[in-house]
Amino acid sequence: MELVTVSLEKPPEVNVILGQAHFIKAVEDLHEALVGAVPGILFGLAFCEASEPALVRASGTDAALVEQAKSQALRLGAGHVFVILLGNAFPINVLNAVKNVPEVCHVFCATANPVEVVLAETAQGRGVIGVVDGIGPKGIEAEDDVQARQALLRRFGYKA
Repeated sequence: MELVTVSLEKPPEVNVILGQAHFIKAVEDLHEALVGAVPGILFGLAFCEASEPALVRASGTDAALVEQAKSQALRLGAGHVFVILLGNAFPINVLNAVKNVPEVCHVFCATANPVEVVLAETAQGRGVIGVVDGIGPKGIEAEDDVQARQALLRRFGYKA
């Protein structure tokens, strides 16, 4: 077994959800869940089929995001892994809908940060071990940082 890391490539303004599902039907069900969660959502979704013909299956509402998702899924090459790229929505807007799709087994991350995916590669194929999401902490928040965090959440409408 070899450990491999793959950095997801995406524009900085695009959010990503990386997860694992157990059946090809997940492509349609994830598409429906995303469209139902946010009217007018722009996204690309790709899924690595884990049995023959072992294709990257894709869907979405934005052609460029679909192409990017397909490219990233192929680079990862891990069975049953899906990549969702969000153009005009945040993971918080769709994450519960994604997790409630019956085929979804696991969500590895949901973020706008740079992501490195840690994979195990064997003779059979690849599997996701985990992710590195963003950077490590540089310290502990001070009172000014607490106030800035709370103001940000209110500005986005997440807290009253």
